[in-house]
Amino acid sequence: MARACGRAQLHLNRSNPTVGTLSPGFISAAQDAPGWQGQHWDGAIEVACTRLDDLIARHGVPRFIKIDVEGYEAEALGGLTRPVDALSFEFTTIQKDIARSALAECGRLGYARFNAVLGESHRFLHETWVDIAAIGCWLDDLPQAANSGDIYARRVD
Repeated sequence: MARACGRAQLHLNRSNPTVGTLSPGFISAAQDAPGWQGQHWDGAIEVACTRLDDLIARHGVPRFIKIDVEGYEAEALGGLTRPVDALSFEFTTIQKDIARSALAECGRLGYARFNAVLGESHRFLHETWVDIAAIGCWLDDLPQAANSGDIYARRVD
């Protein structure tokens, strides 16, 4: 998924395929970062990229979108022009700036309420859903050791 259709280099981590990425910035941020030691992107393949809007046109409007694209979250959200009911995007503490850009994309789309999950806990951290400013402050204050999680966004009618 991307802001525009086209082709891109998918950087492969053959020893940990779950962290393949289109983002050279993600690879740079991970280098020598706590929790990311030993990760090596040792290959690349060219892949086709499409926009979320194009997937929706082809398959219909989903109620929920999960975005987990290793440092390419804001780019993926850039290919969405109309909000769905809810979505989530992964973030890492090594690239809080990408998470902030993804939050800005959520704001552009009109999402109003947010929550978060750390790691794979599957538990919301906030008792009630918060606004974009509050989730942004929470993200800014998150220690590097938190490593990663997901931010959830939903519309309010």
